[in-house]
Amino acid sequence: ASAHTSLGLRASSSGLPKPSGALPHRGRSSRRPSRARLLLCAVQLACTPPSGEEAMALLCVAAFLLSAGLSGGKDFPFRDPTLPWEKRLDDLVNRLTLEEMALQMSRGGSKSNGPAPPIKRLGIGPYNWNTECLHGDGLAPGWATAFPQSLGLAASFSPELIHRVANATATEVRAKHNHFVSLGYYGDHTGLSCFSPVLNIMRHPLWGRNQETYGEDPFLTSQLAVAFVTGLQGDHPRYVKASAGCKHFDVHGGPENIPESRLQFNAKVSERDWRMTFLPQFEACVQAGTFSFMCSYNRINGIPACANKKLLTDILRKEWGFNGYVVSDEGAVELIMVGHLYTHSFLETAIVSVNAGCNLELSYGMQKNVFTRIPEAVAKGNITLETIKDRIRPLFLTRMRLGEFDPPAMNPYNALGLKDVQTEAHRQLALDAAIQSFVLLKNNHGTLPLQAKEIIGKKMAVVGPFADNYMMLSGDYAPLPEPWYIYTPRRGLATISAHVNYAAGCSYPRCDQYSFGEVKSAIEKADIVVVCLGTGIDLEMEANDRRDLALPGHQLQLLQDAVAFAAGRPVILLLFNGCPLDVSWAKSHDGVGAILACFFPAQTTGLAIAKVLVGAEGANPAGRLPATWPAGMHQVPPTENYTMAGRTYRYYGDEAPLYPFGYGLSFTTFRYSDLVIGSDVVPVCGNLSVSVVVENVGTRDGNEVAQLYLRWGNASVPVPRWQLVGFRRVAVPVGRAVKVSFQLSYQQRAVWSEQWLVEPGSFTLFAGGQQPFQETQVPSNILQADFTVSGSTRGTSQC
Repeated sequence: ASAHTSLGLRASSSGLPKPSGALPHRGRSSRRPSRARLLLCAVQLACTPPSGEEAMALLCVAAFLLSAGLSGGKDFPFRDPTLPWEKRLDDLVNRLTLEEMALQMSRGGSKSNGPAPPIKRLGIGPYNWNTECLHGDGLAPGWATAFPQSLGLAASFSPELIHRVANATATEVRAKHNHFVSLGYYGDHTGLSCFSPVLNIMRHPLWGRNQETYGEDPFLTSQLAVAFVTGLQGDHPRYVKASAGCKHFDVHGGPENIPESRLQFNAKVSERDWRMTFLPQFEACVQAGTFSFMCSYNRINGIPACANKKLLTDILRKEWGFNGYVVSDEGAVELIMVGHLYTHSFLETAIVSVNAGCNLELSYGMQKNVFTRIPEAVAKGNITLETIKDRIRPLFLTRMRLGEFDPPAMNPYNALGLKDVQTEAHRQLALDAAIQSFVLLKNNHGTLPLQAKEIIGKKMAVVGPFADNYMMLSGDYAPLPEPWYIYTPRRGLATISAHVNYAAGCSYPRCDQYSFGEVKSAIEKADIVVVCLGTGIDLEMEANDRRDLALPGHQLQLLQDAVAFAAGRPVILLLFNGCPLDVSWAKSHDGVGAILACFFPAQTTGLAIAKVLVGAEGANPAGRLPATWPAGMHQVPPTENYTMAGRTYRYYGDEAPLYPFGYGLSFTTFRYSDLVIGSDVVPVCGNLSVSVVVENVGTRDGNEVAQLYLRWGNASVPVPRWQLVGFRRVAVPVGRAVKVSFQLSYQQRAVWSEQWLVEPGSFTLFAGGQQPFQETQVPSNILQADFTVSGSTRGTSQC
């Protein structure tokens, strides 16, 4: 709002600023067609197969006119869309002075540290790199559709859903960016380069940023990362709708502030854990075509991530072939000196960071920040001019691929505007996403779905600090939708029950003050009780870890009182959290009929809950937990210890968790049969086809998440107990069966021993709707098949 005021703008119906007058008319020259017109002519002809000599002649004429039109006047070759990207970059970079390059690299975008300034003599405008797109156009001025937080999206186990959400997010980011540019406004969060997705592994249940991740499994995270990156960047052959940035690179997963600060933390990690847990999803991000990475705050084995040549050059660029840019987390470059005490001056810090492979500094709003020392470092011979040119190239390549230096008419994304923000299609997608994200943890005696006779004319009590508090339902880095599109549980449940009694019980999730009488009054007159508990960004978010797994404050007492007041009437527990919660009392107590893990569903929370509770069409829950919920603090290892032993389902101890990774119930029942593998013996570099049949033997249509796990029989090095190697979310109508196919690549059998190796030996596959050998199970069965890998050990690079 302050940005709108300072610009002298009036708010539009979408909450975004509008210019006070019409945009200036840009007339065309009477002596020759416009560049855009020529270009469109050439593109149309080039994309249409010639139907004869006349069409070919027209194409040649258009190409000639295009070339002539683009090379005349004050145009530079870097603006010529007929040239290859590399030639355009050569021209642009060679026109820049060292001081101009250093300033571009110094302006990552936060507050007064941005935007990257214009270069007026070349006609280059400002650009803001600081944009958040985690689950919608987060933090930008104006309204936007708020999709469920990342961890909830991961619970859908649906790459297709995440692709759609990311693409819708990019549409709104681009639409609002176009509007901001039309105003000449380049403030924070107005650009097209997203600091998303977050690909850190949820390796510890108390980390404050668990909600931003895709869970604890590298394979699941990799698949969802690819879906997000490709969805966000779009499918246009030339232009990128919005550019992705994978973060936080790397070995970053807590602590935030407990027991020590992330700003000085040294993550000590073994090479095997680094390669097998913390790096795979980032390599998948490179393969998906991301334009950027964000280096993290922490040190890795003593070297700050943003000054870590092994990480940013040897692995990222040389091993994986990444040719994009690396931006620092906000203030991470300064913290190399002031936090980690790794360097002694800003000059030395600039030298180690730039030489390690960092391209862009996102500063704590500083103007005389570290990278402004680059010219001095070059003058002293500590950084070569060629290195600076190498670092600046991907910044301008990104802007070129976003369409900045082409005639506007060439880029179809330039047609997006405020009409494309918060569309009906996007709001429906937000609702679908919320429904698909819910995980049914408990459903005793068929408590859910509620039958019509249980609702019509009946009273419903909705209690708890999350019952009507939207700011606690959306998660961190959330967009703000217009108020009438927001449905809290209270508002949503009013759509299925005309009589809703409401009581918060606690004003805030901390629940340090509890109104016993308020809750009692709401429940005593109700036929159905819905209790809304959890954490929210008050208790878990960036810079704020949880201290334990317990329901905060008096929340457990509120739940126990609700069960007592209900006196046998149905009680449904809704949980809103990212970090796992100890709900062992609710799991074991018969008075709690159902538990639904909702994560942070955002604007459609209440509508999605209402549809699931009554089992509306398409609202049979099928989400699966993307992370293990420990049975208690005795199963929680120290946050600062980065060994994977005892962490995540892949290395969990012998004691059963409260709820396992991959767990989730349905309103129907599935049966697995006919597990078929392509061969019982596979060459060491061979792939394996796998299929299994899933049948819906229950009474309702539903989706099932079929999961495939691999177990090593006799690996030469420590490996996971078993590893997710395939998953498919499939719709299975009642009484029908669906064949689900997987492809197991040799890389998925690889182990790390100074390099990636594939080894001969025995292996086992498990197929079902859950992990094998779990104490807390879903009703469906699990099938297994053994196979043997023949041949001799070799590096994957030799396959």
